[in-house]
Amino acid sequence: MFLKFLFDRIAALCGLLVIWPILLVVAILIKIKMLGGPVLFTQKRVGKNGKLFTIYKFRSMTVSHSGSSVSVAGESRITPLGAKLRRYKIDELPELWNVFIGDMSFVGPRPDVPGYADALQGKDRDVLKLRPGITGPASLKYRNEEELLAKVDDPQKYNDEVIFPDKVRINLYYLHNYSFVKDILMIFCTVLGRKMMYNGELI
Repeated sequence: MFLKFLFDRIAALCGLLVIWPILLVVAILIKIKMLGGPVLFTQKRVGKNGKLFTIYKFRSMTVSHSGSSVSVAGESRITPLGAKLRRYKIDELPELWNVFIGDMSFVGPRPDVPGYADALQGKDRDVLKLRPGITGPASLKYRNEEELLAKVDDPQKYNDEVIFPDKVRINLYYLHNYSFVKDILMIFCTVLGRKMMYNGELI
């Protein structure tokens, strides 16, 4: 996967150089609209081979909030500006830095908090062989995850029993059927908001 590694570094650097004005504007808006608190949200996530790293995102929630790691559309802890940033995935732009320094890739499984990674057993733990990504087949399938969770009675249970196992299944297929061409296609589908066929299903 040397080509993937090389592409990630070069594309992330070019991306940061191109979008830095957007990053600056968003940072200023967060400071103005979300009085108090940091611009960036940082959290420990599980990376390749189970190694912890710090993920960087634009802050989209109130500073003093308590809640689960599962986010649901319409939650009071998500600010109005934060909702817009999350809707268009702008909150994830700082993750380009994670890609550039090697913690993440453009395409791969979304990095989980330690609790979910610890729950993986047997062959399911093979997904930890992958470098986590900004997007990926599971991310594309569940691009409207927050809206989906908002429609069920118990979002945490639905995530743990339905969505999370399905993401593991999809990411295991990605691990064993890697294609650089499909990586590029998934990046374009993410940016353009399009769907694609993957392992016989529309994602």
